[in-house]
Amino acid sequence: MPNPRLTGLGGGLFCGAVMLLLGGLDAVLFGASPTAYGVLFLPVCVLTALWVRKGDLLTAPVVLPIAFAVGLIPVAGGGSESAGGLMGFVTALATQAGWLYGGTLVAAVIVLVRRIRPGVRRTPSGRPVR
Repeated sequence: MPNPRLTGLGGGLFCGAVMLLLGGLDAVLFGASPTAYGVLFLPVCVLTALWVRKGDLLTAPVVLPIAFAVGLIPVAGGGSESAGGLMGFVTALATQAGWLYGGTLVAAVIVLVRRIRPGVRRTPSGRPVR
């Protein structure tokens, strides 16, 4: 598995672009299924939290809700300029909040574990060095 290290901006661009692509694919392949979109959001959350470099860890849980909203546009039909399209988008955001909160929570837990995990190294004799 690749081990890229994304900056905060790179992580935001990565998850935004991937979610927009997945939202478009969901609209084409699954008939704009919000549940399928939510399920596809979870691996993106995990990958973003794992691939952001240590200095930018706190940006991962922040950019994920933005990426969720960007990718939801094709799924909710919010791309139209009418008030109905905007209402569909807002309704989809409200009804799919569980997926949004769940994915963000998973990413936040991964980020906290990565941030708190001690950097214990071992010497050749097997004793830990801090």
